[in-house]
Amino acid sequence: MAITHNIYRGFFESVFNKEIDFDSDIIKVMLVGAGYTPDQAAHRYKSSVTNEASGPGYTAGGVTLGTASISGSGKTVTLKGDNVSWPSSTVSGRYLVIYDATPGSDAQRPLISYVDFGETVSSTSAAFQATWNTLGILSVSVA
Repeated sequence: MAITHNIYRGFFESVFNKEIDFDSDIIKVMLVGAGYTPDQAAHRYKSSVTNEASGPGYTAGGVTLGTASISGSGKTVTLKGDNVSWPSSTVSGRYLVIYDATPGSDAQRPLISYVDFGETVSSTSAAFQATWNTLGILSVSVA
């Protein structure tokens, strides 16, 4: 199973338009089922995301990404944050979607990126956890 992490194109537009502020906004991670078809080019706001997971131990909208921060070094900018978990959950999903939950409606909540597990993964009365790479959740380098 190959796990991939993909940035939505609209993320860059949202950053350039000052729609996301990593210093003050609430960044969340939600679990989404295989019925969602990610579109990196067209999906820009949370209202585009369908088939959010549900089940015991899962909270709609996902969990807050603790200590979310952006740092730069050389030609690379990195997003970092705490690992996320839904303890004692019975839930299934194929994607994790990272988004800014601060704006008032899903049609205004910018998408950042998504993780594709390559297949549906589940937990049954156990923790569903995402452990990020120790170097960061995602990095962007300029040429």
